[in-house]
Amino acid sequence: MESWGQEVVLITGCTEGGIGHALAKAFAANDCLVVATSRSLASMADLQHDLRFFLQEVDVLSEESVQRVMSVVIEKYGRIDVLVNNAGIQCIGPLAEIPLPELEQTFNTNVYGPMRLIQAVVPHMASRRKGKIVNVGSVVALAAGPWAGGYNASKAALHSVTDTLRLELRPLGIEVILVVPGAIKSNLGKSAANRYEQMPEWNLYKPFEEAIRARAHFSQGPKSTPSGELAKKTVALVLKKNPPAWFSYGHLSTIMAVIYHLPLFIRDFIFRTLFKC
Repeated sequence: MESWGQEVVLITGCTEGGIGHALAKAFAANDCLVVATSRSLASMADLQHDLRFFLQEVDVLSEESVQRVMSVVIEKYGRIDVLVNNAGIQCIGPLAEIPLPELEQTFNTNVYGPMRLIQAVVPHMASRRKGKIVNVGSVVALAAGPWAGGYNASKAALHSVTDTLRLELRPLGIEVILVVPGAIKSNLGKSAANRYEQMPEWNLYKPFEEAIRARAHFSQGPKSTPSGELAKKTVALVLKKNPPAWFSYGHLSTIMAVIYHLPLFIRDFIFRTLFKC
């Protein structure tokens, strides 16, 4: 069993080019032992020969896979100090026509995935009366626009779950932090576009095809915040003795917080204009 007194951090969704990958590098830069996970080791190949990282394949859809990695990490390091639930997928399409299995997979990944990790790690953290759980949400949970309803709803659910966990886990000595990124440069747009290509042709929404397709890349504009910038600020806060319960950062994060407080008819006007619906 290896343990050097450093913080042991387990992060999901560490594919190169994404927020999880940037978080892994930022935690390592802060002298943490980082367990970087994704569905494929090849997607984290650039971290392979760096001794600061322990790479593991994890499928957040599989309870068996999650339990296995928890056991491996605790056997290797003796503890898990920080769990970062970052793995997530986009879901583009009009809610009235999108196949229900697509919505189910989105919730299975974005909501039940984190819950599998949380239920697996909480008994361990509770036994030590110490630990931090970080859930990566999204500003879309504050104000949901059109064409990504499945994703919006899954992130809103994750925000709600996080609020409840913050209260329920406090008596067990576990701190819960919600990170709410704005528009961050990552591979989310590319993976969303690839997934969108598997969708059926729309019937009712054929005239909106261009606007729907464009939604996949909306967060990946030229003004999007670099993932490394978000990661550096997030890690600095998470590693504090008393971290904040909520942290939002990145392009559009402030304006989305403002939109959240606007009357619905104004919010709807903004989104109808922006997303051409």
